[in-house]
Amino acid sequence: MLEPVYIDHLQQNIWFAQLSAEFKQFIIQHAVQQRFDKEHAIFHAGDSFNGIYAVLEGAVRLGYIDIHGKESVAAIVEPIMWFGEISLVDAQPRSHDAIATQKSLILHISSTALQSLLQQHPVFWYHIAQLTSQKLRFAFLELISIQTQSISQRLAQRLMFILNGYGNHLSIEKNVIHLSQEQLAQMLTCSRQTINQELQALEQQNILRLSFKKIEIVDVPKLHRIAHAFPNL
Repeated sequence: MLEPVYIDHLQQNIWFAQLSAEFKQFIIQHAVQQRFDKEHAIFHAGDSFNGIYAVLEGAVRLGYIDIHGKESVAAIVEPIMWFGEISLVDAQPRSHDAIATQKSLILHISSTALQSLLQQHPVFWYHIAQLTSQKLRFAFLELISIQTQSISQRLAQRLMFILNGYGNHLSIEKNVIHLSQEQLAQMLTCSRQTINQELQALEQQNILRLSFKKIEIVDVPKLHRIAHAFPNL
């Protein structure tokens, strides 16, 4: 059963906050807390579905490593964010890797418990659909930005996405992003040199401060304005 302190944390997650009382109680009762060391895999691409997860402490990297060892990073998942539900919906193997980027505390709800709940209460599939469509929305926004925005706008938008937990957070509570420039470059499919130049430009405008594997946003409204500037059609 989930510890009370983490129940309070989950209330800051938009998806959890809007769940019915019965679904919330199911999560609280069936949640198992698991600890993962840095670079430890929570699951790999191709694995069978074994449940859904949420980050309580630490961070998880979602991506894929090809046969040549080249890594693609889709997102960095931080507290309090859910992941791993796609395979529940399509009954297919995992589509990506989930790797802890630091020592992390992860909430896990088993596939057995979930399947039992959904068989008894099919209406709860609506909540699973909400969780999945949330990610789909941001994937579409990213595809649109690739076609219509400059790299400066795309970078600003991605930083805003991360601050907001890809739509998971009720509000932006912390302005520090633990992410290397290499990982950010992988997310935006551009070179590390390009990302470094763009970050330096934002730092010169006093929008953010850079340090080792950490970006502190000091002017969120200004970053938001750059992210949502009119597209260059």
